[in-house]
Amino acid sequence: MESSRRYVPVLVIGSGVAGCAVALTLADAGCDVLLLNAGDTLADGNSDLAQGGIIYKSNVRPGAQPDARALEKDILTAGHEYNYRKAVRYLCKQGPGCVDAMLIERAKVPFDRNSDGTFNLTREGGHSAPRILHCADYSGHAIMQGLSAQVEAHPRITCLHRRTAIDLLTSRHHARASQYRYEVENRCLGSYVLNDDTGEPETILADWTILATGGVGRVFLHSTNAPSCVGTGMAMAFRAGVALANMEFMQFHPTALYEERSNRRSLITEAMRGEGARLLDHKGRAFMCDYDPRGDLAPRDVVAQAMMNEMLHTGSPCLFLDASCMKIDLPSRFPTVCRNCSEAGVDIVHDPIPVVPAAHYFCGGILTDLRGRTSLHGLYAIGECACTGLHGANRLASTSLLEALVWGMGCGTDLARRIRMEKGLPRTLVDAIPDWQHEGNERLDDPALVAQDWATIRNTMWNYVGIARTEARLRRAFEDMRDLVRHIHDFYKRTRITRRLVQLFHGAQTAYSITQAALRNRTGIGCHYRVD
Repeated sequence: MESSRRYVPVLVIGSGVAGCAVALTLADAGCDVLLLNAGDTLADGNSDLAQGGIIYKSNVRPGAQPDARALEKDILTAGHEYNYRKAVRYLCKQGPGCVDAMLIERAKVPFDRNSDGTFNLTREGGHSAPRILHCADYSGHAIMQGLSAQVEAHPRITCLHRRTAIDLLTSRHHARASQYRYEVENRCLGSYVLNDDTGEPETILADWTILATGGVGRVFLHSTNAPSCVGTGMAMAFRAGVALANMEFMQFHPTALYEERSNRRSLITEAMRGEGARLLDHKGRAFMCDYDPRGDLAPRDVVAQAMMNEMLHTGSPCLFLDASCMKIDLPSRFPTVCRNCSEAGVDIVHDPIPVVPAAHYFCGGILTDLRGRTSLHGLYAIGECACTGLHGANRLASTSLLEALVWGMGCGTDLARRIRMEKGLPRTLVDAIPDWQHEGNERLDDPALVAQDWATIRNTMWNYVGIARTEARLRRAFEDMRDLVRHIHDFYKRTRITRRLVQLFHGAQTAYSITQAALRNRTGIGCHYRVD
C-alpha cells in the first residue's frame, strides 16, 4: 500500500503545458520532480482542448528576426494597455526559442507545413500578421501528446494521477511546533492532496511547490473548459494568504457551439475567422463592422460584447458563424470542429454554425514575477492559474499556450538554480507538519445537494458576473456568493472529504473572489465590461 506521506524536492500540481514544461526543465537540470494531476492522464486539462495553436513568428525565412515588436504591440492593444510591459517583452523575446527547443526539436510536435516545407502559419483575431503554428484544429492535443511522452519517459519525473489538491501546507498555519508561528517569513511546504482511488488524503511535503492548476471557466454556466477547471490553484493560494491580481478579468470566447440542451460548449476555433469565416445575425447579416473596423478579427472581448448586444436586441438565443465562403477543405483543416458540429447535426460545409460566447480563459490569478515566483516563499505559479500581467484586461488569441511554455521553462531554470544554492526544509519543520485530520465524519456530500450548490454558483456567475456587468448585478452576486461560501465552509468542516466536495469548496471560493474583484473595479475595461 502506498504511503500517505511523502517528502520530495519539487512538487508540481497540474500537468498541462506549463506543468510538463517546468517538470522537464527541472528534471533535465538533475532535480527529482513529483508531478500530480487530477485526471487519468496528463492530458485531462485545458491544454489538450486548445484548437487554434501557439504563437511563433510571422517571418520564418532563414536569418530573419522574429516580429517581437509587432507582437508586443498586438498584445498591448488587445489587453487595452493594462498589461505589465516587462511580461509582454519577456514573452515576445523568449517565445520563439522556447517553441523551437521544447516543441519542435524535443517533443517533435507535427505542426502543419506548406508544400515547400515551411510552417503553415495562420492568423487570429487581434493579430496584425499570420504567426500562429497549428496542427489542423487540435493543436493542444498534438502538443500534449509530444510533451506527455517526454515526461513519462524521464527517469527523474514521477507522475501520480487521480490526485485532487486540497490545501497548501504553510509553516505558519500548519506546523505544530510553536516556534514556527513566530517566523517572520511564512513558507510553503507542499500540499494535502486527495487520493481519488483510496478516498483518503495524503500529505506531500516539498522543498518547492509549483501550481499549474489551470483556469476557472467551470464556475460559469457556459464554458469551454475541462471539468477540473474550477480555480483550485487560486482558492488554495487565497487561503494561504498569497497575493492575487486581476481576478475580475474573465475572457469569454466569442464562438462556442450552441446546443440547446447542453451547457458544455464545444470550442469553435478563432482560426476559422482568421481564415475567412464570418459572424452573422439571425437574418444572415454580417454585423461586426458595425462595432469595430477590424470586423470579425477584432479582439475577443470586443467580439463577445458585440455578440451579446446583438442577441439582447433581437432576442435570439445564438448567432451564426458562416464558413461556406472559405476557399479551403474544411474537414481536413478543421476536423475537430467538423466532428463536434456533425454530432450536433450541423454540416459546416453547407450550414452556418450556431454559436454563443462562453467562459474560456482567465486573465487574472496568482500574482507572479517573470520567473513564476509568488508572494509566498517556496511557492511558484505558472500557466492559467498565474497572473503575470501579460494579458492585461484581455488576452490576445494563442498567447495562452505560449505563456504556459515560456513561464514553465523559465520557472524551471530559475528554480533549478535556487535548489543548487538553498538548503531544503529543516527536518524539524518536516516532522512538525501533521497528516490530514478529518474534522467531521458525516458523509453528507449528497450529489443532489452538491449539484444544487453548483447550479447556484454557475447561474449567479453567468447572470450577474458574466459578459455584461452592472453595480446592481455585482452586489446581488456578492451577497449571494458570500452566503453560499459560508454555508459551504460549514458543510465542508462537518463532512468527510471527497473530490466532489473539494471541487465545490474551491469553486465557491474562486467565484467569490472574482465577484469581489469585479465589484471593486468600477472602471469598465476589456473583459470587465461595465455597462453602467
